[in-house]
Amino acid sequence: MLKDKVKTRQETKVRIRRRIRRKLRGSAERPRVYVFKSNRYIYTQAINDENGTVLAAASTLEKDFKADHKNYKNIGSCEKLGALLAQRLKEKKIEQIVFDRGVYPYHGRIKALAEAMRKSGLAF
Repeated sequence: MLKDKVKTRQETKVRIRRRIRRKLRGSAERPRVYVFKSNRYIYTQAINDENGTVLAAASTLEKDFKADHKNYKNIGSCEKLGALLAQRLKEKKIEQIVFDRGVYPYHGRIKALAEAMRKSGLAF
């Protein structure tokens, strides 16, 4: 029974991801920023879906990020992560993005990350 529950949860997440990806596409001028949360860290990537390439990435797993922060899963860390990714995208002269929150609801850490990217000057 437990195995069936896990499989159902996984299938639900796959279905939600497919539904969202049908609507969102990233390009070189306006990449798709994808967010993934593990149990310990948060990862973000700016993806050009036309080529399937990653233009910029940032995560709480990076050494320079770990040196400055003690906790990687709180809202403050997500705000700093959003500002870091926005800075890396600005260096590549990217001003507009498409935000892909994945299967996560838009509140808490995901919202903090998105708002920090908006404050840094990215439009979406």
